[in-house]
Amino acid sequence: MSETTRLQDLVALAHETSSVRRRELLRRITETFLAYEPASASTEMERFDDVLCVLSDQMEEEVRGELARRFALADMAPAGLARRLARDEIAVAGPILSNSKLLSEDDLLDVVRTRGQDHLRVVSGRDGLTEAVSDVIVERGDDDTLGVLIRNETAAFSRWASEAVVDRAVGNPDLHEAVVSRRSLPVDLLNQMYFVVEQRLRDRILTRNAEVDPVVLEAALMAGRTRVAAQDGALPADYAGAEAEVSRAARLKRLDPATLAGYLRAGKRTQFLIALSRLSEVEYAILSRIVDASDLDALAIVCKAADLDRAGFMTFAVLLGDDRRETNRAQVYGQVYAELPRETALRTLRFWRIRREGDAVAA
Repeated sequence: MSETTRLQDLVALAHETSSVRRRELLRRITETFLAYEPASASTEMERFDDVLCVLSDQMEEEVRGELARRFALADMAPAGLARRLARDEIAVAGPILSNSKLLSEDDLLDVVRTRGQDHLRVVSGRDGLTEAVSDVIVERGDDDTLGVLIRNETAAFSRWASEAVVDRAVGNPDLHEAVVSRRSLPVDLLNQMYFVVEQRLRDRILTRNAEVDPVVLEAALMAGRTRVAAQDGALPADYAGAEAEVSRAARLKRLDPATLAGYLRAGKRTQFLIALSRLSEVEYAILSRIVDASDLDALAIVCKAADLDRAGFMTFAVLLGDDRRETNRAQVYGQVYAELPRETALRTLRFWRIRREGDAVAA
């Protein structure tokens, strides 16, 4: 078909009032375009684009949807038409938004900044999303949209987006699996999920920790220290006095499991946490969260890394419990404790540690 014939068809389409005839002409022109594929910068492409952009508002949704499906599979399409279809109803926009070839980053940013969750979810599943697009989706997306984005390993995340995703996921169990399974999530952020996920996901985190390259590990720890420090919050009112008491025990070389158990028996929770913090080099606030949650799994990792014996760990576990059930739990975890490799505990603990600069809170 010559260029003259193609242009004549465009003119005919522009003046056609019958929806049936317009549909036939549209299909004919589209098929001809896809077979011929004029150069994107050609006059013919510009005319094709201009006419279809004008007509697209007059076409039924079903016709626009068919147009979108056809061009979504093409290597090239009229740029203006592609952008218009991408902003259409989701039944029309879906095929265009799913395709990785037709829309630029600016096009996608326009869609995710202005359209609703259906559009955001489709964009979230695209291959090769840039950090800029992912940032907007994380900011505007609901939890369902966020789940699609997190599962898309080809989507690039900025550090801000990764932190925001973890913050959202901490309070939403529906996102736990997706976040822990994301291979590109920074390992320091992955380990923040340890405290809120179920056991099978904790096991995945421990496995990933064991695989981390030491260079990557150090970089992750550096990135995480500032974030964790900023989230610690205020210390308890009795902290200063408790710190002085623990410091005296340390000077007398009495900072051992028996002393820590004595603190618990005497109801000196702050002293216990400060002492365990010294032995394990894990920040007070993190240990406080573990104890408040009666998280014996995490407590086992802390004690193992601090090289405390099994008897000491079991004593802490029982004393931290409120009823007889804690004794049974402690016995179960005692077996887990015996089987937990210290190297695994040490590697995991590094993500929970923040060394105090200059031992600022020591007496």
